[in-house]
Amino acid sequence: MLVAACLCLVALGLLMVLSATSITAYDGTRTSSFSVFVRQGLFAIAGLTMMTLAALTPVRAWERLAWPLMGAGLLLLALPLVPGLGTTVNGSTNWLRIGGLQAQPSELFKPILAVWFAVALTHLTSQHYRPRRLLLTLSPVIVAAGFILIGGDLGTTLVLMLMGLAALFVSGVPKRYFVIAFGVISVAVTLLVTSSPYRMARVRAMFAGDSQSEAEALGQHWQSSHGLFALASGGWTGVGLGASREKWFWLAEAHTDYIFAIVGEEIGLFGTLAVVALFGLIAIGLIRASLMSRNRRTKILGASVLAWVVGQALINMGVVTTLLPVIGVPLPLVSYGGSSLVATLTGVGIVLAFARASEPGAERPPAFSTQTPPTEVGQTDTGAGETAQRRGEYRVSRAAT
Repeated sequence: MLVAACLCLVALGLLMVLSATSITAYDGTRTSSFSVFVRQGLFAIAGLTMMTLAALTPVRAWERLAWPLMGAGLLLLALPLVPGLGTTVNGSTNWLRIGGLQAQPSELFKPILAVWFAVALTHLTSQHYRPRRLLLTLSPVIVAAGFILIGGDLGTTLVLMLMGLAALFVSGVPKRYFVIAFGVISVAVTLLVTSSPYRMARVRAMFAGDSQSEAEALGQHWQSSHGLFALASGGWTGVGLGASREKWFWLAEAHTDYIFAIVGEEIGLFGTLAVVALFGLIAIGLIRASLMSRNRRTKILGASVLAWVVGQALINMGVVTTLLPVIGVPLPLVSYGGSSLVATLTGVGIVLAFARASEPGAERPPAFSTQTPPTEVGQTDTGAGETAQRRGEYRVSRAAT
């Protein structure tokens, strides 16, 4: 169910990326309307390959790689802050450009963080739930959040915080620590928003509605208003695949952060509900892998990936429907972006590896159950004895298995 839902979202994402970029891709810098779609297709192939390799990797290998991967991830997060390596995209300096390749290390850091949570928090016991010991354990996460905030990406930082809270909740941290954590995070987010003029403008735009004084191409209302225009014009069944009007240079980031609006415009309410249902199936699969597993590390991993994928999807949908202020996070598995797509599929593959190792009998196929043929009429006592003997041997072999 988890793999099928992910594949359906990837297929839908490729279709919608092709539709959303078929006009803007042919803007003079590219010679084909399919250029962005082809790149996303290559990212999808790379992501599915990584998901397969991650699912086939033994859990012991992931446990041994947890700390080295965390060190490599922190190094990647620091590289965009180096002059000459980092690239600013939409006000965020969390992009790394080397030659013609551009990647977002903060997206690639998410599966690393999920594995690290599963390994680091598994060894915590009630004796380790002291504030100093807990802060020391979570210090790599705090450093990573600091690097991302320095780059100006508050949305990704919030997703990492969701992953951390979910992992700590499943690992059994006392509830009083969650009250303190919520308080600290709320104060920090408030300070970050109030100290940034463009973030405050986005918050005001969410509550002020469509103000005529700000409804302009460079105003804060423009993107959210045209996202609602796309959803409203789609109606129940949509205007048809490829027939979007907002993708004609009206809706900014139509193929990334606002691709959910293009889904609603072209496929309608039924299309958006289908996307919500597919993410619901992913949530059910991750909950099944997390809460019903007997292994603590699998519980922590499943909870952190659940908060990452489903939580980020809810944030993106909330932004498009103006329930939340504009936060630059893509819709997982659907939005354009190689870093996000490869990282998300890799995270799903890691969950599959841990779940297969923790489920009883999941690593091997079930043995064929042979039934003893019934005793025929007129069968002799010798035949009945042989039948009973075969039944006894079958019980012994089945118990051994």
